Amino acid sequence: MKKVNLTEKLATFDETWVPKVVGELNGQHVKVAKFRGEYVWHRHEEQDELFLVLSGRMELCFRDKVVELGEGEFCIVPQGVEHKPVARELCHVLLFEPASTRNTGDMSNEFTIESEDLERI
Repeated sequence: MKKVNLTEKLATFDETWVPKVVGELNGQHVKVAKFRGEYVWHRHEEQDELFLVLSGRMELCFRDKVVELGEGEFCIVPQGVEHKPVARELCHVLLFEPASTRNTGDMSNEFTIESEDLERI
């Protein structure tokens, strides 16, 4: 058992939209990522996904609404729901989702990282 300092982990990288695994439990990954700009519309057919804002602000765009998140706020995107994260400025995010979750869900593009290829920091 060891503690994890999320601020220290986030300081180890600069790239955006590239989640890093910082913990694992019960078949779930705890990840941190830096967001800036717009991501892509996608869905995860079989996985729920939690977005927790550590610093900054972000929007989770859905086809029928936008959920704005600030520091200390989270939103759970249910499986099968199409969504697009957007961060107008740099935003630090903690993600909690099944270890099998592909970052771009049903889409394949330049952002895609297979779950087994995620860096652990």
